[in-house]
Amino acid sequence: MAFFVGRDREARRAYGFDEIALVPGAVTVNPEEVEISTQIGSLKLEIPFLASAMDGVVDSKFAVAMGKQGGLAVLNLDGIHSRYENVEEVYEKIAAAPPEAATELVQKLYKEPVKEKLIAQRVKEIKAGKVYAAVSCIPQNAEKFSGIAQEAGADLFVVQSTVTSVRHVATKYKTVDLKKLVGGIKIPVVLGNTVSYAACLELFETGCAGILVGVGPGAACTSRGVLGIGVPQVTATVDCAAARDFYFKKSGHYVSIITDGGMNLGGEICKAFASGADAVMVGSAFARAKEAPGRGYHWGMATPHHNLPRGTRIHVGTTGTLEEILYGPARTDDGTQNLVGALRTCMGTVGAQTIKELQLTELIIAPAIQHEGKIFQKAQRVGMGK
Repeated sequence: MAFFVGRDREARRAYGFDEIALVPGAVTVNPEEVEISTQIGSLKLEIPFLASAMDGVVDSKFAVAMGKQGGLAVLNLDGIHSRYENVEEVYEKIAAAPPEAATELVQKLYKEPVKEKLIAQRVKEIKAGKVYAAVSCIPQNAEKFSGIAQEAGADLFVVQSTVTSVRHVATKYKTVDLKKLVGGIKIPVVLGNTVSYAACLELFETGCAGILVGVGPGAACTSRGVLGIGVPQVTATVDCAAARDFYFKKSGHYVSIITDGGMNLGGEICKAFASGADAVMVGSAFARAKEAPGRGYHWGMATPHHNLPRGTRIHVGTTGTLEEILYGPARTDDGTQNLVGALRTCMGTVGAQTIKELQLTELIIAPAIQHEGKIFQKAQRVGMGK
């Protein structure tokens, strides 16, 4: 439904996680008996959780730890791991920088050229842990980096930019043919990011295995403030999932929808799946893990941009182990830990035995859901009042 925002100018209403709620089902299911595995191309994951390709979240060690927990961590090949042999020194510098100097420091550190030998080395480090190796880079580097990563043993390749489209107009540089690119990579390819039905349908035609949904919702991302672009994640996921279902009926090819960013709590993750996601990609929630390399700090992928940074360094702290964040026991009262348990319990409550059934859950518009009856939590800054 469209609304007029001025004379002859319509705008469609869009919704974020805080504005909707899931309706409990007429049938409930034992949470221990629900099936939460998902598939992205030929890769089957025990849990539908991906860790974002951000340097404060994923290094080789974290990727192995995440894989052993049943999920998938994506390593950023445009970041410090392909630029520096000793990344520990780089992490220490970023963590020690005062807030007013952090962005400038990150920009300086990321000017170091990428070293191709390090790409292969990082993939081999992950594969040595006997888990899936997933890596990411921008479209301009994808053709070269994908070949190196595949040869080293990578299992999934992510081509990611702030906004990705099949049709890119440029006269001053050569544009990337995404269909040709995807066709030339032998392992499953995920493309991102996007937020619209029409863009998804065109991206699906490339033969990709998955799509990342989300422009600007990440905790460390500032694209929405800097550029004014973005669509709240519930509406973006619903629209892209609708494109997925239409395309599957038309072609028989299923493309996974991966909601990327904007989720810190178990409830937000549950709402992403109910909106149509097949998996979620999470950054700041995992940046809080003891295994995360960022020393309690997290920064956006576009923070190091030399001309127009669209990210910042934020302090998220360290709250627990990766196992506690994923499986509990939760040591916090705000929904930031035992994310898998939250998903299972939600599915049981709405009567969904699989992720596919959770995607059919009844949604309601409920902007009061976060605060209704929570006056004491809000006053005492505990639980949902933090």
